[in-house]
Amino acid sequence: GKPFKTRSGGVLKLKELIQMVNDEAKKRLSELAVDRPYTGDELEDIASKVGIATLKFADLKHNRTADYVFDLEKFAKFEGHTGPYLLYATVRIKSILRKALAQGLKPGLLIAPKKASERNLMLELQRLPDVLAIAYAEREPHHLCEFGFNLSQVFNAFYVDCHILRESDVERQASWLGLSQFVHDQLQLVLSLLGIPVPEKM
Repeated sequence: GKPFKTRSGGVLKLKELIQMVNDEAKKRLSELAVDRPYTGDELEDIASKVGIATLKFADLKHNRTADYVFDLEKFAKFEGHTGPYLLYATVRIKSILRKALAQGLKPGLLIAPKKASERNLMLELQRLPDVLAIAYAEREPHHLCEFGFNLSQVFNAFYVDCHILRESDVERQASWLGLSQFVHDQLQLVLSLLGIPVPEKM
């Protein structure tokens, strides 16, 4: 609710803001590193990308003519309407597809859905062309942010409901992998349009 300044009262420089965001990203990643240790270079690279996602998504998810309160702790969370949440969702799908490939499984043709979560995901994927058109026409990237967040949530519901790598029906499993590939590609596209790079792992 106040102008964003340094402790001494001066205007915060962009490089100082980026450093703040990267430091916060490292802190968050360190909390995850108990289960998935990183090398020094990995941590620096991933923290940099998470930092970019934190900063850009926080700024672009709002209507460009509206003010907002800068809350670094909130924007850097790995859950909720944040850049790191979208990165984490995308990286999770990368991991699923890698594991599937290691097992000799490949994405296949989509077949008629049996579950509501499967159908919901297919319908959500259909929305991207309209979202792109609206974002372009209105010069409002927040439409892309909203779509990416919604797609991630719908995929997570699908992932909980449909155990992709344990599915015994080969045709349906291939369809689910195909769906996952589509979601991955759309999230990658949205994040790329927002200028947010995606790490290989988190």
